[in-house]
Amino acid sequence: MDVQDYAVAIVFGAVIGVVARAVLPGRQEIGVIPTVLIGMGAAVAGTWAANRWDVHSDLLFTVTGRTFDWAVIGVQVGIAVVGVAIAALLVKAFSTDS
Repeated sequence: MDVQDYAVAIVFGAVIGVVARAVLPGRQEIGVIPTVLIGMGAAVAGTWAANRWDVHSDLLFTVTGRTFDWAVIGVQVGIAVVGVAIAALLVKAFSTDS
C-alpha cells in the first residue's frame, strides 16, 4: 500500500462519511464537516484494517483506472458508522439543550 492509496481513501472517505450518516437510524445532531472528517478517518483506518487482517474479496470495481474492493469498502463504512454513532452520542451527551 502506497501513499496514493491513502490519498484515494481520504477522498473516498468523504463519501463514506455521508453514507454512514445515512445508514444510521434517526437524526444525528453533528454537522456535515465532522461527518466528512469521520468518514475520511474511517476510510484510512478501514484500508489499514482490511490490509492488516487480509480482508479482501473477488468483487472489484474500477473508477478512472483505480480498482476498489467491496470488502474493504464494507470495513470502511462499518468503521464510519461506529464513528458517526459515537460522535452523535457525544454531541447529545454534552448538549446544553433541554
